[in-house]
Amino acid sequence: MTSLDDVPPELRDELTAAGLDPDHVRDTIRRAFEEDLPDPSAIDPTSWATISEDAVGEAVWAAREPGVVAGLGVAALAFHMVGTQVSDRLPDGTRVEKGDVVMRVSGRTRQLLVAERTALNLACHLSGVATATARWVEALEGSPTRVLDTRKTLPGLRALQKYAVRCGGGVNHRTSLQDMAMVKDNHVIAAGGVIPALDAIREEFPGLPVEVEVTTLEQLDELLALPQPPERILLDNMTDELMADATRRTAGRVPLEASGGITLERAARIGATGVDFVSVGALTHSVTVFDIGMDLQTTPRRSSPPLRSPEQRRGDPDDSEQP
Repeated sequence: MTSLDDVPPELRDELTAAGLDPDHVRDTIRRAFEEDLPDPSAIDPTSWATISEDAVGEAVWAAREPGVVAGLGVAALAFHMVGTQVSDRLPDGTRVEKGDVVMRVSGRTRQLLVAERTALNLACHLSGVATATARWVEALEGSPTRVLDTRKTLPGLRALQKYAVRCGGGVNHRTSLQDMAMVKDNHVIAAGGVIPALDAIREEFPGLPVEVEVTTLEQLDELLALPQPPERILLDNMTDELMADATRRTAGRVPLEASGGITLERAARIGATGVDFVSVGALTHSVTVFDIGMDLQTTPRRSSPPLRSPEQRRGDPDDSEQP
């Protein structure tokens, strides 16, 4: 497999500029390749048997439905890692229609097919995240509310999934437990109340942003009465009417985030309440993949001896032509 040193520098720079670590992306792809070829000294028997070693080809990647693409740069890295080339790649975040060509790949045909499934798995999943996010952005258009992701991500893919959310127009919530303290119901129970939990965090970790979950307007009022309220308040499983009341009570003093029981069908109503954010775990934990197909153009089959006429075969040692 090609090292990062052999990958086009502009692709490495692109991944870095997108907030991704090229080494982490490469490692993710490498592990996926190892799932397909656990023995690195072995081959793909299907491709070996049906495609000649020197066969080269081109394949077209095309969208099979409308949506927003993401992860094409990641897929490009997968193809570069097996020594093939990429061209005509659309930028991540591009809206596409059914049939649009999003990328072309070329090189040794066997290598194209080795990388195909890993590249498609990543790009289709990330494009699904971006497309789902874009639907939320559209549904909230005209309101002050922005859609957030959560930490409900697939293990090992958090950075890529959160990148795809950005491609769809969404906003990232905290990436790790250490980015922001978030006081939820279990913390409240363990600490003996909302205020004791908030005080304990600020005493142990001064300067760390804190978000506190509330389930009632009374808990909200308790936080708003503090000289220094938390940096964000999460309204958990509240009705649209309660969220609108919470927005009026807060009057812009603290950003409010809606969470729990959130569906796309409610998006416009949630936006109308005036909350600042709505967090949607489904963007990453149960998204439907976006359908992209890779279609190989005509390529030479595995070479075989040419057919010869009886006259050409006459005289061969094994020729026993019957009268």
